[in-house]
Amino acid sequence: MTTLHTQAERPAGLTSAQVAAARERGETNAVPSAASRRYWTILRANLFTLFNNFLYVIGLSLLAMGRTKDAVVSVGLGLLNSLIGSVQEIRAKQKLDRLKLLHRAPCRVVRDGVEQQVPPEEIVRGDLVRVAAGDQIAVDGPVTAGDRLEVDESALTGEADPVLKGVGDRLHSGTVVLGGSAYQTAEAVGAASTAGTLTTTAKSWQPDPTPMQWRIDAIVRLIMLTVALMSAAVLANSALKGLSLVEVVQTAAVLSGLVPYGLFFLITISYAVGAAAIARRGALIQQISAVEALCSVDVLCTDKTGTLTTGRMRLDRVQPLDGYDLAEVRRLLGAAVEGLTTRNHTVDALAPALPSAPSDRREQVPFSPERRWSAVNGYVLGAVEALSPAFPAEANLQMYAELDALTRQGLRVLLFAATVDPDAGFADHAGAPALPALTPLALVALRDEPRDGVAETLERLRGEGVTVKIISGDDPRTVAVLARSLGLGDGDPLTGAELEAMTPAAFDDAVARGTVFGRVSPRTKERMLGSLRRQGRYTAMIGDGVNDIPSLKKAHVGVALGSGNSVACDVADVVLLDDSFDALAPAQQQGRRIVTGIATSMYLYLARVSTSILIIIGVAILGLGFPYEPSQVALVLFTVGLPTMLLTAWADPEPPNPHLIGSLARFVAPAAIVTAVFGVAVYATLYEFVTGLPDKHVPDHLVARFEEFTGLLSTNATFLEQAATVVAQTGLTVFTSFAAFLLILFLKPPARLFAAWTPVVRDKRPALLVAVLVALFCGILATPLFSNYFGLFPDVAAFVVAGLALPPWFLLLTAVWRYDLLSRMIGFHRAPERD
Repeated sequence: MTTLHTQAERPAGLTSAQVAAARERGETNAVPSAASRRYWTILRANLFTLFNNFLYVIGLSLLAMGRTKDAVVSVGLGLLNSLIGSVQEIRAKQKLDRLKLLHRAPCRVVRDGVEQQVPPEEIVRGDLVRVAAGDQIAVDGPVTAGDRLEVDESALTGEADPVLKGVGDRLHSGTVVLGGSAYQTAEAVGAASTAGTLTTTAKSWQPDPTPMQWRIDAIVRLIMLTVALMSAAVLANSALKGLSLVEVVQTAAVLSGLVPYGLFFLITISYAVGAAAIARRGALIQQISAVEALCSVDVLCTDKTGTLTTGRMRLDRVQPLDGYDLAEVRRLLGAAVEGLTTRNHTVDALAPALPSAPSDRREQVPFSPERRWSAVNGYVLGAVEALSPAFPAEANLQMYAELDALTRQGLRVLLFAATVDPDAGFADHAGAPALPALTPLALVALRDEPRDGVAETLERLRGEGVTVKIISGDDPRTVAVLARSLGLGDGDPLTGAELEAMTPAAFDDAVARGTVFGRVSPRTKERMLGSLRRQGRYTAMIGDGVNDIPSLKKAHVGVALGSGNSVACDVADVVLLDDSFDALAPAQQQGRRIVTGIATSMYLYLARVSTSILIIIGVAILGLGFPYEPSQVALVLFTVGLPTMLLTAWADPEPPNPHLIGSLARFVAPAAIVTAVFGVAVYATLYEFVTGLPDKHVPDHLVARFEEFTGLLSTNATFLEQAATVVAQTGLTVFTSFAAFLLILFLKPPARLFAAWTPVVRDKRPALLVAVLVALFCGILATPLFSNYFGLFPDVAAFVVAGLALPPWFLLLTAVWRYDLLSRMIGFHRAPERD
């Protein structure tokens, strides 16, 4: 029996001097707020990267030379990407900084023998804290005096049933006292407490690149390395030739523009559009990259209570005992439930499922977690083990046989009984609640309701290759029954204690092979997610409570229920607004649509960038100047950027391609090589044509146009060379732009003529897009304002040469892809095996 402590027996608590000493040692309940990064750190990491610093130098140099247009083109997109990244990280920091697991309500502590109120963060280690019904526990430590407490630990364990705590039992911060009053000694405070540890975990910033982000980052780094080597070679060559500073800076600007920063911008826009579409289906995307990450998930781990189930009980069956009539038992049970004035989850589940009957409520004993039963008018309802001492032994044998059968089905079983003596009461001689002799009438089985759509959603995900695992703090038998009802197999469940007893290798194997896990602590759950990640699985975790926070953070994608704990929702990447699993499958499909679209965009971006690199090298080898102006590089946004955004929006949802890098190489290499060969030929032809014009008498009107466009007089020694460069650049830009448009038709062929790379597609919108792009590009060439801005000289010779190069380019590229000529030439083509 628990000893009750009077005011005289109550410990005096710490003295003021002891409290001051604890503060000096830093043993307060304040949780450090340094878990998230500072604003300056975020801005510095995003804005002042090595490559961005290089862009800033180029931009400032161009501004100093009066080349404002070239400076904006060179720096603009890279700076925009950095600003977008900074804004996203700052928003994440602000959200994490607002997280708190503990309320701000004052706590009652005993100091110098006097009870006083202090804010929770001012509690120090060793303080004597008074807790009562309705209080949230602010620190970790044992009960040292007072009544027996009824504590709700569902926020930490996921189990809804209250837990009884007596003297010596440990209380955990973040839990709530439902009944009783006692004194607790603060042992673990601040970051060392349960709530402090979870808060620190929740506030940690751990950016986790998605598979697509990782691939693009690797490709961009490779291109940056290539551009850096090219820049060194071109600038060294410029120094030998004595080029002007303006020409050197412009060359550097063009080379830096080859880095496909547009891919990062495209990803950001695609994620934002996808997040909006997913939100309309009931899932809020909080970490924007989760749009793509969802479609990469191959293991889905989920909690049980409150996640797969609603947390609300419903009556499954009433099992009469000893031959009692079912209808009569249900009537009596309905009358008893009607007579109970104290409502709880059990009464709420039974009342609508039973026939109602009037009750005069002559005598009533309300439910108590300590007694675990309630009574009214000669009938009692409670836990079997709490009522069994009031039955004959032979009744217990029969009853437990029925109980075992129901428990194996994952049901929560209560016992409904009547007093043997109708006049017997439910009190002892001292007036305290007590049980008289009872006659068992029926077992009452309750089942936790599965959420609507859970079974269908999990079946759909499994059909798409996603492994589903249930990781719960509940009884393994109950979890196993739910798993079987959801079609998740008949294997034996494992407990958290069994997992913790294993060697690391056995632990990893059990986690990989198992499906149902019960009695799993938050720490073990987090360790299981880490094991799956080490084994190369892409994980998602669904939870709703504080106890799920570590695993939500550990998973690649954390998914929380909208009705769950607010902190769990804040740290999750995705929140199911209506607690509906139905939103998961559409969210995954939307993610696959975006991944497919971004992959298509990578083909176009990399083909264009690789082509430009090869053309620059080819023209440099011929010694014919430099083939691009900074403003012409900006045309990539028109010829590639705009089309890829639309292609991403139109993409069909397809599973991620594990061989994407190889597929990119097979497309990009032939496209870049063939296009570069023809591009260099176009450039060289026009350059030689213009430089040879003096021998053929240049017309006066053409000389005047050259002078106006280049800003040089015809008597200038470099006039003809500059004019040749302008015309050659124009022809090259026209050719590569039209080639980029036609590559769209190769990727999305509307007819067999273009089906050299992939089969014909039904969607004709890409073909219409190409037609619109061609019309717009022709409008740019025909409008002096735009053609001058992009450094294009609308000359018939440039158009003719570019137009003549397109048909053979098309035929050769078609043959290379259709017959795999490039692989055959380098020996990668595998010949069919002979018998």
